Amino acid sequence: MDEAKRVNRRILLVDSDHAFAAVLQDVVGEGFNISHVDSVKEAIPLLRSDKAEVALLNWDQPEQSDHTECMALLNEAQDLPVPLPVIVFSWDKRRECAIQALKGGAWDFFPQPLDILALKFALDRAHSRFLLAKDLADARKLISVQRIDGLIGNSKPMERVYEVMRKVAGVSTTVLITGESGTGKEVVARAIHRLSPRAQKPFVAFSACALPESLIEDELFGHGKGAFTGASQSRRGRFEEAQGGTIFLDEIGDLGLPLQAKLLRVLQERSVERLGSNAPIPLDVRVICATNRDLDQMVKDGTFRQDLYFRISVVKIQLPPLRERAEDVPILAEYFLRAFAVAHKKDIRGFSAAYLSALAAHGWPGNVRELQNVVERSVVLADGARLGIDDLLPELNRMGWTQDVPRGAFHEALRGFKREIVRSALKRHNGNKLKAAQELHISRCYLHRLLNQLNIKPDTEDGEVEEILTEPVPAARFQ
Repeated sequence: MDEAKRVNRRILLVDSDHAFAAVLQDVVGEGFNISHVDSVKEAIPLLRSDKAEVALLNWDQPEQSDHTECMALLNEAQDLPVPLPVIVFSWDKRRECAIQALKGGAWDFFPQPLDILALKFALDRAHSRFLLAKDLADARKLISVQRIDGLIGNSKPMERVYEVMRKVAGVSTTVLITGESGTGKEVVARAIHRLSPRAQKPFVAFSACALPESLIEDELFGHGKGAFTGASQSRRGRFEEAQGGTIFLDEIGDLGLPLQAKLLRVLQERSVERLGSNAPIPLDVRVICATNRDLDQMVKDGTFRQDLYFRISVVKIQLPPLRERAEDVPILAEYFLRAFAVAHKKDIRGFSAAYLSALAAHGWPGNVRELQNVVERSVVLADGARLGIDDLLPELNRMGWTQDVPRGAFHEALRGFKREIVRSALKRHNGNKLKAAQELHISRCYLHRLLNQLNIKPDTEDGEVEEILTEPVPAARFQ
């Protein structure tokens, strides 16, 4: 089913021409539900009542040559709890008119007669922007209740993680947390500890890759007095330090086979012997392990003991990479923004639409840790009250999002922007127009027309036969 038929975008048209309103609904077709008011005074209460998701504003309001009422509507739309995108259109084709509207807060500007396909594309993008902002606003309300202590996200993959964590927190069985680097394995381990009856006891974290193997045994199990040269007194290991609480063994897959055998014995006997001593010390410790390696394959290769694998993986928690929980990106970004704004004493209160769009388009190979670092860098370097695209690393801005008013003739700048978006999408899909259209959320018909208008020739052809778009287009106000 076509995307336009699945989504019902609520559009508020502010225009005194009743005939135009009726024709516009027929022209834009399915997927757009247009309501109409004659004036800005009638429109503002509807904006406040959550009756629209995008507004279409005729800039040529009767007896308002200075556009005072139009600017008031733009201000009202921006001041709503969820800012409402407003698309402005006018018969005034001067660049100054477009700049006035855009600087006043308009999402986009169209000269009349309207290019209906370009308008539909803009309405679709504006609607997506509104939904993104709404999701972020909802996340702000839910962020304190839709997370397990220290973990943030409302996506289905994270809900499954939360469910397992709640079930396992109250028992003392071993847990194996797996996932890519940066997904938050230690955060999950600490959250399980805080939810458990052991919360008031120590949480001791140890990474098996942090020390050479010759020192790991001493770190984990401790040593007795005289165990080796320089051992002038006994020393407790990490297991003893975690007595009554939880020990978190990170990067467990990096342990060598000899240490794996000793760890297995500790887990089986529930006791530890310090180096140079034969006296067992009873342990009451909950063990949580983590790795980003494939332990199943390591068992098959003989580099990880099968009996130890069974012992540590009584319960397994697989953390999803951030690319599989993309809906959590705005929520996490908001959380990090608040934290770093306080830490660095910066008065930053939000994001620009372009900034969020760039975050959503990134693949996040470094997962949550990468996102955290990106937001912190932006907060440190930002000068304004909102994080903008200029505060983001250039390599994260794959789509070429911009928040500045382009220089030069307005129509040429708009044409160049369209051309860059289309060329980038085609390049990513090796010239496949069907896939490029799907990414841009436009029909193949519209993409085909854009290719002709912008004189773009894909490097490769996808063999698709494009349909011819036929729509009723009134000559007076549409191209």
